Amino acid sequence: MFSNLFKLRGELAPNQKVMLSILGILVLLGLWTFLAYSKSTINPVYERVNVNPLSNDLPSHVYDSLTLVRDRADSVAMANATEFERIYPVISPPQNVIAAFPDLIRKNGLIVQTFKSLWLNFKGYFWAILLAVPLGFLVGLLPIFNGMFNKPVDALRYLPLTALTGLFMAWFGTEDTMKVAFLAFGIIVYLLPIVAQRINEVKEVYLKTVFTLGANSWQTIKTVYIPSVLSKISDDIRVLTAISWTYIIVAELVNSTNGGIGAMIYKNSRFANKDKVFAILLVIILIGLLQDRYFKYLDRKLFPFKHKQEEESPGISDNIIRYIVTVLAGIFVLIAIASLFMPEVKFALDQLIGDGIYIFLSLAVIELFLEGRKYYNSMSNRTINNSTPKTA
Repeated sequence: MFSNLFKLRGELAPNQKVMLSILGILVLLGLWTFLAYSKSTINPVYERVNVNPLSNDLPSHVYDSLTLVRDRADSVAMANATEFERIYPVISPPQNVIAAFPDLIRKNGLIVQTFKSLWLNFKGYFWAILLAVPLGFLVGLLPIFNGMFNKPVDALRYLPLTALTGLFMAWFGTEDTMKVAFLAFGIIVYLLPIVAQRINEVKEVYLKTVFTLGANSWQTIKTVYIPSVLSKISDDIRVLTAISWTYIIVAELVNSTNGGIGAMIYKNSRFANKDKVFAILLVIILIGLLQDRYFKYLDRKLFPFKHKQEEESPGISDNIIRYIVTVLAGIFVLIAIASLFMPEVKFALDQLIGDGIYIFLSLAVIELFLEGRKYYNSMSNRTINNSTPKTA
């Protein structure tokens, strides 16, 4: 039963995956709690006397005497204290971090600020992909551009992007435009060389096949290069999600009054609110995991040929979930349209989720597009099958 646990590249059973995942989380929580308590101190709780400063107009001997008396009173109160509290000067324990969430949501607007950072992330990814993919195809496909720009494109990866913050402030100001441009540039410098590299990795057998079929250059690009390269860089884009959050935090430190998760971390760090800082970091980790799952979902939808061996015929529950998601996407699109004509709806959405309305609208449009694409393909295949003459 347990022999496969230590086998090189051994496969885990489904129940083993679940149990080991739970065990891993418990071990990490235990280690976190141990570190927090090992660095903590226990301080007595008492009412201090020597809090308010004495007047500087007092004679020096009176000032020194009063200070001494107040210090002794504090010492006696501390020695006679009956209540004690544990202080965590280095790492906040898990229970304190969880307890910080209600205050973050009510007073700091955690939900609205989270969606603001997510919207910045989305816009940065949009512009990065829109620019990096066509430029990468030019550099990877055409020898003239490859010879001119291949080396400079590779060298871009060594730019210390955090050192360029000042330049982006000079070019784009300190508002959200600068932050989107900074994030997009941070993704482009990694994605552009990858696109050019993926073009070189296209298998020669595919190129020879379309050449044999008489395909011209554009047909080769359309039927071989674009599907092959995009299906590979979808995984690269998913990996870049983690890097993008680093750049978001750096960008939001600029003009932190505009808000965002990075600004929240900066402000709470200044006031030594470690509980809130750790809570915000947990939110970023959760968002990263959800983004990773969503990119995998898109990869399966857009490039099903990559997952042919893993695919199973959808069951009734899968179809029901897909139907519910599609209906919810349609409903949110209608709500977003209604907000254009009903200011009270727009105001309520802004107060509740802020820029989250644009996130949900984008996800809803993508979902409707994918379902429409799937329906169109199925209808096209059905038409072709019906028009094919049947042999006796």
